[in-house]
Amino acid sequence: MPRTVSARRALTVTWHQQHKKTLTPGERAADTLRNSMGSWRFVGGFVLFMILWAVANSFAAGWDPYPFILLNLFLSMLAGLQGAILLISAKRQDAIAAALAQHDFDTNIAAKTDIEALLEINNRQLAMISELHTILEHLDRPRPRPATND
Repeated sequence: MPRTVSARRALTVTWHQQHKKTLTPGERAADTLRNSMGSWRFVGGFVLFMILWAVANSFAAGWDPYPFILLNLFLSMLAGLQGAILLISAKRQDAIAAALAQHDFDTNIAAKTDIEALLEINNRQLAMISELHTILEHLDRPRPRPATND
């Protein structure tokens, strides 16, 4: 029974897909937060929130009047959390980069070994070809005719 393309794709699992399965919930959360905080959507929403906070407290509600000390407290807490989340995610990314570098190194060593073996085979083939040329040149030389007694 022939396999479909989707069935073949399901059998092919990349290193990244295998690694994603081993992540802890905290690591997944750190990656998700890093990806969302590092977007223009987050920046735009954050600026909009700060403008709404300032407008609401300046003209309407007044629970945090200017200079917005409560907002500064929230921003400080957010900055502390963002720093920790980014460090967690960066540490994980460094581990991934180190693992990939090791994999590349191992692949390069294996390729070097294979190339050296192929070069050895090529050198033996060149030696055989040289010997064959020598033999053919020897066979193609005109042989001296034996002297006849006439």
